Amino acid sequence: MALSKVWVYAEAEGGTPLSATLELLTKAREIGDTVEAVFVGADADAVAAKLGEYGAAKVYAADPGQTLTGVVAAAAIAKLVEEHQPDLILFAQSYDGRDAIARLSVKLDRPVLTNGMSVGVEGDNVTVGTAIFGGNLLVDTTFRSEKPYLAAIRPKSFAAEPGGAGAAEVVKVEGFDAGRAAEATVRDRHVEEREGPKLEDATVVVSGGRGIGAPENYEPLVEELAKLLKGASGASRAIVDAGWVPYAKQVGQTGKTVKPRVYIALGISGATQHMVGMKGSDNIIAVNKDGEAPIFSIADLGIVGDVHKVVPKIIEALKARS
Repeated sequence: MALSKVWVYAEAEGGTPLSATLELLTKAREIGDTVEAVFVGADADAVAAKLGEYGAAKVYAADPGQTLTGVVAAAAIAKLVEEHQPDLILFAQSYDGRDAIARLSVKLDRPVLTNGMSVGVEGDNVTVGTAIFGGNLLVDTTFRSEKPYLAAIRPKSFAAEPGGAGAAEVVKVEGFDAGRAAEATVRDRHVEEREGPKLEDATVVVSGGRGIGAPENYEPLVEELAKLLKGASGASRAIVDAGWVPYAKQVGQTGKTVKPRVYIALGISGATQHMVGMKGSDNIIAVNKDGEAPIFSIADLGIVGDVHKVVPKIIEALKARS
């Protein structure tokens, strides 16, 4: 039995919905009779076509101006909830998604379930599946609060599949009070520079761990191989915590979840926390000098060897072919 109405908090970049938003819309189609989206941004008309294609019949849009997006989102959604009574609102487990759902939780006095990896509906019960204790245990939690239920879901938990519908109807949302928090303004934005695809969207991901030895080895081993394969570079939590690479590259339970066609782990032992974020990859290749490393338990191809000897040979062979 499906829910009557499911909403998705939509996020976009450069007029294009994020893949995490499209994944949530795909899941919402599966569990809801009516699927609608809430978008806070200046380019609602631009994103409406894609949101409609993936299942949103309607997009409630609010322009944040120079105010923090999460502040406006929480105020706008709170107003809309009173008028339209959705059963469930899904957010991506992203920076903006977490900000918006936290503020909305306070406004509506509703609990939230975060870091979800699955959503199930049985009758009027909605259950969110979450990995805990470093991914060693999967727990299903059922809402026992009043509706709407609020859930934040990790990107790549569902596959994004278009539903074939046309552009969504855009409904402007106005007349809400964001309070004193709206007095804060965004003075500047910094867009992280990168070459190649985004980590969470890449079809090939090459990640490095402690086994690469030192921070100066990351570029010639991990980034060089990723560049040759037209992929993205990632990292284990160990070298992120050590300050070798920025947090934006972290793959794992407390980092990003990736599901590329090929995932290459260089010098990564395979702590459960890391494997939670990449074990859904289609093909996993691991290079590690420890033949007993846990990463080999999920690898499709394992190479027991020193990354400093193996990877340069791979890079050399790829350059010879190009």
